[in-house]
Formats: sequence, structure tokens, C-alpha cells
Amino acid sequence: MLDIAQKNTVNGIDLDALTEATEAIKQDPANGMVAFRVRTEWTGQTRSETTVDSVTMGGERIARRHKIVADEPYELLGTDSAPNPQELLMSAINACMTVGYVAQAAVRGITLSACRIEMAGELDLRGFLGLDASVPNGYRKLDYVVTLEGDGTREQYEEIHQAVKATSPNFYNINRAIEMNGRLA
Repeated sequence: MLDIAQKNTVNGIDLDALTEATEAIKQDPANGMVAFRVRTEWTGQTRSETTVDSVTMGGERIARRHKIVADEPYELLGTDSAPNPQELLMSAINACMTVGYVAQAAVRGITLSACRIEMAGELDLRGFLGLDASVPNGYRKLDYVVTLEGDGTREQYEEIHQAVKATSPNFYNINRAIEMNGRLA
């Protein structure tokens, strides 16, 4: 078995595997199609548990089993047993962008010693509670600060930052409207 230290890796990213995957997608765009599935169940009060079911990559279903728990703080009528949906949303955005920062640095040969994203957002509960139709029931904006430390230059980090904003799926998802096709069973 090949030790990770013997592989062509930067920031833990296997650059040969990344190149191979990129070439496979270039040759057949169907290899780049990825579909995710989750199922969320209410478990009482404001608490829910989401099970990650599977991911389908290039037409092949890959079973996965992870649990994500959500709850509200006491002040929002929950039991404070887990992050709330807004915190999970910001976590998901940050996690997706973190992958982008690490991978973008790796393909440029930049070794990172730190990658941090601090995000904050404010929403007005009058929208959620239906108290004022003029108040949005979600965020108007999300502010975040990215800290990259390593052997790159400020200019390289700026280039990486712009690349992540241009390619991160969750940055894209939050920065633009997504069509939500819900139906009641």
C-alpha cells in the first residue's frame, strides 16, 4: 500500500487522483454528475435528525450513512442539543469553501498551515413569525472573513479566493436563487 507521504500530495490532496478525475470528466461529462440524498426526520420539539443516504457519482450509487442533528437554542424554544439550521447552513457553506481553498492552494503547489472562515449573518424573526410581510424570512447578506496561512503570497491567496468564489458549489447555491421543487406527500 502506498503511503500518503509517497504520493504527489499537497495539503492532503492527491494531485494525481485529482488530475485523473478531471481528465475522466473532460472525456465524459457524465462522470462529473454528482447527486446527493438526505432524509430528515423530526424527533420532537425543535429537534431533527438528518441521515445522509447516498451519493451518486457518474451514475454509480455509493451508500453513505452519516447523521446530522439540528436543534434550536433554549431562547428559540429548543433544547440546545445541537446546532440550529442557520448554523448548519453557514457550516455547510464554510465547509464547501474550505475544500475549495485547500484544493485551489494544492493545485498551485501552495502548502497551507491554516485555513479559517468566520461567517456571520443576521435575520429578523418578524419574517419567520409572519409578523411583517415586508421583512424577509431569511438573510439579506452573509459576511465572512477567510484567513489563509502558508507559503503562498498575498497575490496567490487573492487568486485562490477569487477562484473559490467562482467555483464553490455552496457559494454559488447561496449567492444565487435555487429552484426549490417541493411537494406534499
